[in-house]
Amino acid sequence: MIEYKADGYLDVMPYTASSGPWTAVDPDRQERRVVAYLGDPVTALAPLFDALRDAGWSVRHIAPDAGIEALRASEAVIGIVDFAQCAPTRLVRQVMGELAAQMRWVALLDEQESDPELLGLVGQYCHDFHRMPVDAERLLHTLGHAWGMGVLTHIHGPETEVELMSERDMVGMSAPMLQLFGDIRKISHTDCSVLVRGETGTGKELCALALHAHSSRANGPFVAINCGALPPELIQSELFGHEKGAFTGAHQRKQGLIETAAGGSLFLDEIGDLPVGLQVHLLRFLQEGQFTRVGGTQTVSADVRIIAATHVDLEQAVAEGRFRQDLMFRLNVIPLYVPPLRERPGDPALLARYFLQRFRHESRRQIQGFSEDALQALDQHDWPGNVRELINRVHRAVVMCDHKLIRPADMGLRARISGSVPTLDDAREKAEREAVHLALSQTGNNVSEAAKLLGVSRATLYRLLQRLGLAPTEYSSG
Repeated sequence: MIEYKADGYLDVMPYTASSGPWTAVDPDRQERRVVAYLGDPVTALAPLFDALRDAGWSVRHIAPDAGIEALRASEAVIGIVDFAQCAPTRLVRQVMGELAAQMRWVALLDEQESDPELLGLVGQYCHDFHRMPVDAERLLHTLGHAWGMGVLTHIHGPETEVELMSERDMVGMSAPMLQLFGDIRKISHTDCSVLVRGETGTGKELCALALHAHSSRANGPFVAINCGALPPELIQSELFGHEKGAFTGAHQRKQGLIETAAGGSLFLDEIGDLPVGLQVHLLRFLQEGQFTRVGGTQTVSADVRIIAATHVDLEQAVAEGRFRQDLMFRLNVIPLYVPPLRERPGDPALLARYFLQRFRHESRRQIQGFSEDALQALDQHDWPGNVRELINRVHRAVVMCDHKLIRPADMGLRARISGSVPTLDDAREKAEREAVHLALSQTGNNVSEAAKLLGVSRATLYRLLQRLGLAPTEYSSG
C-alpha cells in the first residue's frame, strides 16, 4: 500500500454539544481526512496527489484487486475509483456495492467515456464524477463535500443519528465556534453566573444547555424562561412562585421556576426585557441565594446556577435607565459570545449537511447532498436569521428538491454569478459583433443582404464593420 501523507490536517471535526453528555472531538485526536484511491496511480496523476496532500488529505492507494478488507483497513470515508485506469471488474463492482453505505465514491472517467453500463454504475454508487484531465480545485471541493456528509454516517453511524440530529446540538468547525467550545469547557464546572450574548437565532439557549450538560449540575434540572414572552404581572409569580391567596385565582401555593431549578441551572433568556421593578428581586436572589414567594413572608433558599442571555446592548440599556447596572455586573461575571452565522466561515455548509441528515427522511427522493452552486450560495448568504434561518431553508429544500443534489433555488437562495459584470458598452459591442457575424454567415458575407437582415442600411453596416475592427473589403457588397 502506497501512502501519501499530509504534513498537517487543516480541517477540524464538527463538535456537537447536546443536552446529554457533550461530545467534543479533541483537535489533537481529530480524524484525519483520508481518501482511498482505487486504481493504478500513473505518473500523470502525481500533481493531483500533490494537490490533495497540500490541502491536508492522506491519499491511500488500494490496488483494484486488493478487495474489501484493504479498503476497510484504510479507514477512509471517501473513495476515488479511477475508471480511466482500471476496468469496472466484478470485484470492483462488488467492493463499491458492499461499501456503498460506509464510503462515498467519486469516479474518474475518460474525457470521452460513454459506456452506458459504466455510467450506470457511476450513477448508482458514486457521489460525483470527474472527467480527465481532472481539475484539482474542483475535485477538492467535491471531496470536501463528500467527506462532510460521510463523516456523519461513517463515524457516528446510523444508530446514533437521532441523538446526533437533536435540536439541542451545537455544530461548528470555524475558529469562532472552536473558541466558544473551548470557553464552555473551561467555565462549565464553575457556579459563576454566565451572560450569553448574541443575535437572535444564533443558539444562545443551546450554549446554555451545553454549559449545563458539561457541568457538575448535569444530573439536575435545566429550567428556561423567556423574560420577554410573559406579561410583567406574571413573570414574578413564574420566577419566585406564589402563596395561596396572593392574588385572584391563586387557589394554592405554587412553586416558582427558581425552586424548580434547585440543584441545576436556570436559564433567563432575553434578560434585557425583564421589567425594572422585578430586577431588584432577582438581584437580591443573586446576592443572597434567597427570595420570597409572591404574597408570602417566608424566606426561601435555592441552590441554582444562573445563566442569562440577551441580544440587546445591556450597557446601552443601563445608560437609558432600562436595566440596573448592579444586576448587569452580577449576571456578567463570565461573558460568552455566540457568533452570528456570517462570522463563521465554513459552518453554513457544515450545518446544512448536518440538518440534511435530520430531514432527509421527509424527501420524496434520495437526496445525496448539495450542488457546488448551493454550497457557494450557503457561504455567501448573509444569514440575518442565523442558524434558525438555515434550518428552515434546508428543511424547505428537502421537501421541495426534485434532484439528487439540492440547488440554490431549492433553499430560496441565489446562485453565485461567476465572473465580473461587463459594462453596458462591452455587452453592446459583444451583441453587435455576434449579430453581424451571424448575419454575414447566413448571407455568404453579402453586406447588402446582411444589412437587410439586421434592419440597417448598407452604409450603417459598413461603419459598424469598421468600428468593430472587421475589414469591410473582405465582404461582398452584393
